[in-house]
Amino acid sequence: MELISKNLSAVNSVINNSLNVNRRQKKSAKLIAVSKTKPRDLIEKALEAGQRLFGENRVQEAQEKWVDLKKLYPDIQLHLIGPLQTNKVSAAVGLFDVIQTIDRVKLAKAVARHMDQSGRRPQCFVQVNTGKELQKAGILPEETDEFIQFCKFQLNLPIEGLMCIPPHEDEPSLHFGLLREIALRNNISELSMGMSADYKIAIQFGATYVRIGTAIFGSRTL
Repeated sequence: MELISKNLSAVNSVINNSLNVNRRQKKSAKLIAVSKTKPRDLIEKALEAGQRLFGENRVQEAQEKWVDLKKLYPDIQLHLIGPLQTNKVSAAVGLFDVIQTIDRVKLAKAVARHMDQSGRRPQCFVQVNTGKELQKAGILPEETDEFIQFCKFQLNLPIEGLMCIPPHEDEPSLHFGLLREIALRNNISELSMGMSADYKIAIQFGATYVRIGTAIFGSRTL
């Protein structure tokens, strides 16, 4: 537990220091511990250290780990941060508190339908492919405004935020700045951006959630 607790403290300290430097930041950034591929014992150590926000990439993996843990720790907030297939929507709506990867009309309609059927309404974020990468999920920046309006007013989805993953080779600030501008003109308050390598920069551009895995749990193992 000591190493996980120490890592969490270090990351939270950096977040707080970054906020102190950026006095224009009106909203503090919250730490999402990315627990994808991590075994239950490491997750429990993070929970024992007080961490309550976690991110998972795959619905099935999350079900195996989090159904019981959410009963033990009812204040957990679980975020889906990986691509969502339409055949997994029912399970995702039932398990996750925030779905960060709404990125196409078919998926948005499926999420809205299952929310209506279940009565459960997790927060939704639109994932934006700011780098226009063919291999990466996310709606294109020039299509985002129309998509947000469709989700909010045609489907009544609770769109609360935007999410992006900048290309590895690019300067991340360009992508964080773009996401912030899209959020501002659409009156969206939550920004999920920044990972272990660039979360300090993301905070300077207004991130309200940062997604940190390696800096907390160590290098990912498959």
